[in-house]
Amino acid sequence: MSDERQDERKKTPKWPFLVAAVIILGFIAIVLAIIFVPTRHVWTNDAYVTAHYTVVAPRVSGQIVSVNVDDNQPVKAGQVLATLDPRDYQTSLDQARATLDHDRALALDAQAAVTRQPSIIDENVAQAAQIDAQLTYARQNARRYTNLAQTGAGSTQEHQQSDATLREMEANLQAVRARIAAAQAQTPILVAQHKAALATIGIDEARVHQAELNLSYTRIRALEDGMVGERSVQVGNYVSPGAALMALVPMQQIWIMANYREMALRHMRPGQHATIHVDAYNIDLDGMVDSVPPASGAAFAPIAPENATGNFTKIVQRLPVKIVLAPHQPLAKLLRLGFSVETTVDTGLENVVGEQARTHDEITAK
Repeated sequence: MSDERQDERKKTPKWPFLVAAVIILGFIAIVLAIIFVPTRHVWTNDAYVTAHYTVVAPRVSGQIVSVNVDDNQPVKAGQVLATLDPRDYQTSLDQARATLDHDRALALDAQAAVTRQPSIIDENVAQAAQIDAQLTYARQNARRYTNLAQTGAGSTQEHQQSDATLREMEANLQAVRARIAAAQAQTPILVAQHKAALATIGIDEARVHQAELNLSYTRIRALEDGMVGERSVQVGNYVSPGAALMALVPMQQIWIMANYREMALRHMRPGQHATIHVDAYNIDLDGMVDSVPPASGAAFAPIAPENATGNFTKIVQRLPVKIVLAPHQPLAKLLRLGFSVETTVDTGLENVVGEQARTHDEITAK
């Protein structure tokens, strides 16, 4: 029996062990190749669809009188999304316009006063010239009656009357000259009043413009094309400036945020082709690397990680690479914010380090 067992052992084949060894060695080689051999295609499933969407909010306070859109409704730029009660703002606009008209009338009156002032000065100058001529005659007449009174040919009454007329003419001339000086001094005052009236008009026009803007703000419009989401406003709500009414997602400007490990960025740069696999519809889309971010997500976290400790553990960071969609892809209209996707970037094993060493420009930025 022992001889038979020895013969059976001698007859046991060795090739299964060799096959198993080859498979194990091949698996180890493949794993090591994946880890250490560089590949031009870098892949990640830590990616999602995102966009810089707009939160629609009023710029003035008021009561909502109409909501013209609903959730998930496409809208065009300039389309009215909601309307506030405009009556208070229309009243403010009417009041501002009435104040502007009143101040414009005052400015016209001030301008007329400035225009009329030279004529008043000329009139007083002419009157002064007339009185001056009369004063010359009065002096001559007073001198004549004085001589007659000294010789006894003239009466005392005539002499006194001529002296009184002379003093009256001199007083009148002095009064007119004073009016000329006052009119000349009044000119810059009137000019200043006219300028002040014009400045008041400027303030009134600004108030009218602001009132017109406030009235226009009662019609809340879409600033760009997009789709409405998260509508939270209803007719009758009283809203304050900045209160979120709804979100507006620009569906033509969505892009992919792909979080790649920092080691995967060794050959990545803007302009490289990317393949985007959308899990929701099991479709592939074409994209392009737009830019490599300036920092990892942890760097912008509200509470930054504290690495200056004795128990520090090195963790490979991920950087959110921005990938934009290639144009003219009808299937791209199926994408929605938050979709999980997988991205594969064809880096071509570009020598990013060597190229950056030859230039002072940032080659990994947009």
